[in-house]
Amino acid sequence: MLLFRSLLFNLFLYTGIILVFLIAIPALFMPAKITLLFGKFLGHYVVLIVRIFLNTKVEFTGIERIPKDQKYFFASAHQSMFETFALQSVLDYPVFILKKELLKIPLFGQYLKKIKSIEIIRDTTTKENLNFFEKVAKIVRNENRPLLIFPQGTRVKVEDRVPFKKGVGRIYEALNISCVPIALNSGKVWPKNGIIKYPGKITVSFLEPIKPGLNKEEFIKNLEMKIYDEIKNIS
Repeated sequence: MLLFRSLLFNLFLYTGIILVFLIAIPALFMPAKITLLFGKFLGHYVVLIVRIFLNTKVEFTGIERIPKDQKYFFASAHQSMFETFALQSVLDYPVFILKKELLKIPLFGQYLKKIKSIEIIRDTTTKENLNFFEKVAKIVRNENRPLLIFPQGTRVKVEDRVPFKKGVGRIYEALNISCVPIALNSGKVWPKNGIIKYPGKITVSFLEPIKPGLNKEEFIKNLEMKIYDEIKNIS
């Protein structure tokens, strides 16, 4: 039964993504807001099929903690493909930071460029990376959209406690705005490896913002503690 549900879910997931990508092609020649709307639709679609085919309840908590009268950015735990889609259903058209290789994927990469996603080349020093934090600060200043980053750097298992990348501290310093941590347990239902998905409950928890003013090391330590403590509570 698990295998059947998982295969059915995967069928609807990838078929839905392909159809949306094809339907959205004209949006590449229109204002970026149109492409962003398709992203939000996909977010709602993924939440829906998770509920229907995986018999999984999805709960977003703490949304009221998101600042309403100031700029901020999100730092989210990363365990699954789920959050890359589902967070778009509740966030206000986030700006993503992602691997440069993703921009080379046909069509998908064009959509990422259209919505002003910010690319970074991992584990190397290049001219683009040296200007990376200036680019982030400029986009956040000029766009009325929040930045969304995954400070673990890649998807990890629910129980993993990997150190956060140092870059998140530099982003916090460069932006000088509040950071809203996001904890989640999506890996229990939708693991990063394998085709099998599991029934259960996915909780996405928005935590109390970390205000600007800490140094990089203090911020990262605080962010890790908040996110990992909350993951323990909801898992």
